[in-house]
Amino acid sequence: MTPRILVAGIGNIFLGDDAFGVVVARRLAQRSLAAGVEVRDFGIRGLDLAYALSDGCDAAILVDAMPRGGAPGTLYLVEPDSPESTDAAGPALAAHSVDPMAVLALARTLGGCPSRLFVLGCEPGQVVPTPDDPDGLSPPVRAAVDEAMTMIESLLARLHSGRPAVAPPASA
Repeated sequence: MTPRILVAGIGNIFLGDDAFGVVVARRLAQRSLAAGVEVRDFGIRGLDLAYALSDGCDAAILVDAMPRGGAPGTLYLVEPDSPESTDAAGPALAAHSVDPMAVLALARTLGGCPSRLFVLGCEPGQVVPTPDDPDGLSPPVRAAVDEAMTMIESLLARLHSGRPAVAPPASA
């Protein structure tokens, strides 16, 4: 059986490097991917993402800017604790924002989360308004887009093959 896998681009295209997930999703959607893979740009629509996560996909890869103190452009691939362990009484979900823990909590109350969840994050350099440049990524974050797409394609291949989807080490 072909697994259903959601790749979700998250971010605000008007806030510089916060657009990372959206840029990756838009570029990845132009590639030929395996059956069962759906790539969507959720932007800042957390409510839509919660509904998509509860719609019976087997795995999900959330792609977003992820400040963790590294150098701008550093990629992090993490597999958080089981989505079932999120707190359903967690933070409130705003219609036009994405707090991953709140999204997972809502998805769980709507009927479930995928059994496998990954977050591919990129250390942002600048998260400032860029109204004239909707994909205004800083040079180190823009340089990380191709590597992020390669990491996602590798993870998708592992998920489709049934091999363990071991997260590779974060890159610099």
